[in-house]
Amino acid sequence: GQAAGGAQAERRQGPRVTPAAPAPAHVLTLNGGSSSIKFAVFACAGAATRTVHGSIAGIGRNQGAFTVAGSELADALVRTLAIPDHQEAVRLMVDWITERFAGSGLSTVGHRVVHGGPSFWEPQRITAALVDELRQLSPVDPEHLPEEFRLIEAIQRRFPDLPQVACFDTAFHHDLPRVARALPIPRRYQAQGLRRRRILS
Repeated sequence: GQAAGGAQAERRQGPRVTPAAPAPAHVLTLNGGSSSIKFAVFACAGAATRTVHGSIAGIGRNQGAFTVAGSELADALVRTLAIPDHQEAVRLMVDWITERFAGSGLSTVGHRVVHGGPSFWEPQRITAALVDELRQLSPVDPEHLPEEFRLIEAIQRRFPDLPQVACFDTAFHHDLPRVARALPIPRRYQAQGLRRRRILS
């Protein structure tokens, strides 16, 4: 009786539908320079998986290049065009990412920042106060830090509510033994903190 009644009710209502799993959040990582931006997008469903990566080169020059590669053949892209500034570079990159990941937008943007000074070495949520403190370090690396700030500001203008996080190259140097911090190292290692840290770990 009850089983038959349940079957009849199910036929009236249609088969039960299992809700679709929510689309994974995506994290955009940026490595900004004076005339280029390298980027990657990671899907964060469990372990982070890189979905696409690319670069924008020739910012501020007459001819730049927007290049993308990814997990799908359709992700492959090479486009040459004028990219006058970082704001236009961000627009170009974000427009492509928004179309590619429609329905599962960005949850966070992570920036590689070359120097955190003596106060910052662990990842930090980017705030106006943090940027003000980091601007005081611009004389330490005038080639990279000002451009990194421009990139942060361009993302902020496009996505005012999107969290941004700074990850510092100087994290690598923070826990070094005193003798390793005091003695000079070859030039090729000096500005590659995060990369060297990853390799050594």
